[in-house]
Amino acid sequence: MPLLTSPAQRSIVVIGKENTGKSQLVASLTGCLPDSINFRGSTIACDTYIGGGLTVVDTPGILYRSDRVTTQAALAQLETHDTVLLVIKATHIDEDLADLWPLVVGKRGIVVITFWDKASQAGFTQQIVQCWDQTSNLAFIPVDARHLTPAQHHDIRAALQEPTIFSPEWQPIPTGWRIEPRPTVLEHPQFGWLVAISFLLLPTLLAVWFANSFAAVADPLMQALLQPLVDVLANIPLSLPREMLIGRYGLLTMGPLLWVWAVPTVILYALCLGTYKASGLVERITVALHPLLHPLGLSGRDLVRVVMGFGCNVPAVISTRACSSCARQTCMSAIAFGSACSYQFGATLAVFSAAHRPSLVIPYLGYLTVTTLIYTRLLAPKSARSSHNRLMIEHRTFLERPRWATIWRETQGMLHQFFTSAIPIFVAITLIASLLDELSLLTAAASIIHPLMQIFRLPPEAALPMILASIRKDGLLLIAEPETLSALTPLQILTGVYLAGVLLPCLVTALTIAREQSLRFALALMGRQAIMATCFSLILAWGGYWCSSALANVVFPLP
Repeated sequence: MPLLTSPAQRSIVVIGKENTGKSQLVASLTGCLPDSINFRGSTIACDTYIGGGLTVVDTPGILYRSDRVTTQAALAQLETHDTVLLVIKATHIDEDLADLWPLVVGKRGIVVITFWDKASQAGFTQQIVQCWDQTSNLAFIPVDARHLTPAQHHDIRAALQEPTIFSPEWQPIPTGWRIEPRPTVLEHPQFGWLVAISFLLLPTLLAVWFANSFAAVADPLMQALLQPLVDVLANIPLSLPREMLIGRYGLLTMGPLLWVWAVPTVILYALCLGTYKASGLVERITVALHPLLHPLGLSGRDLVRVVMGFGCNVPAVISTRACSSCARQTCMSAIAFGSACSYQFGATLAVFSAAHRPSLVIPYLGYLTVTTLIYTRLLAPKSARSSHNRLMIEHRTFLERPRWATIWRETQGMLHQFFTSAIPIFVAITLIASLLDELSLLTAAASIIHPLMQIFRLPPEAALPMILASIRKDGLLLIAEPETLSALTPLQILTGVYLAGVLLPCLVTALTIAREQSLRFALALMGRQAIMATCFSLILAWGGYWCSSALANVVFPLP
């Protein structure tokens, strides 16, 4: 793992729970965007801000009790000259101090109290904070991180120059206050979870609708603009360079798919998610869905990332850097298995429409959802599902009017990761796939698995879409060829589309997972996914066949 800083360079490590305003505070102090990197050989991915003469490491917000262990592992890497910036929330100040103080005992640092504007509105004063400042010999600085004043900015930077020890003997005088915002429909005991899911699905539906609408207009224009260049490149005498540029997987063939379909989806989804995070809605959704998802080893925020994969899997996988330590690999697996990206979902709808069976999308999404939940439950470690590993933000968070600067900061980070991580992988895959296609290795692989299609009650022609969909998800469009469709029943169409979609993650997603974790983990994930996809597809193919046969015998009994 790369080191974040040289031993001689001092780092400021920011510790706090989710939704305490850490990122906003650090962005205000440094005036720059972060890079994500593992902290000094640990497994915890942190946003690193270098600006304004500071190197600030923003550790992921602590969401679960188990996250404290991961944070302690990162803190163990601190050098003696490093500084801790402990961020606690004024609205739940006693709880945050009790939960987080043990993590920083013995370290040097300061304490910043965010959301002080809420405490001021409630009539509380800084008298107790001044008392803490004197008795602990630490700097306690109350701020509104969204509107950091020049004086507060100066006070924080000055205090960071002279940090003091977090004493194990110090016992804070309790404030006795706990400030809660008004409940919303998300907290409704019967319908809150349904509203939360609706909020989650809205950006996905909006992004996919926008991408389809944009592509309907932009794709013909893009093809028309590229056609003269394609005609020129078609005269290249060497077949391999020609295939790499304009072949079935060439740069000019697949490039428009990326820019016309994926990029608009990612941009719109990033804006929507940035708005959700800036407003505090993500935390409300997390708490509302936690009782449903915790038995599966996930949180509501993890579900946000899984749903985000319906736009594009790559930024969804990258966003798992902020997952809880016990849930990240499970979340990645759920994204790779059940998040139908815009390519896959668009191709799925196209196949159903070509078969004049658009209503098949309902059982498709239903079966995909159920099998993804089962798959996730089987993979989740016991620590993630433990009743003792409870949320540390179970209280209601304040909903704020999102500011454009905050939305854009969240969006920029996601887009930066997408363009720097996904685009190079995408280009490499087009070149590799073109080489395999030119050598007829893809067709050979399809011919090898021809007999296996009978296991799923599918014709041999379905083999090639399975291979191509493992490279790019719109490869399942080959199922829509008239000769193939004419030989398939609705159940076979459903089975073929499902199997092609979930058998393996596309290569871009697989390589992104390998880059985020390791090649070994990515290969293990692909192996598990292939096994489970095979089992679920067999259940769908044969279970559906037996059920339809039994139903036919009931309606039309044999003589």
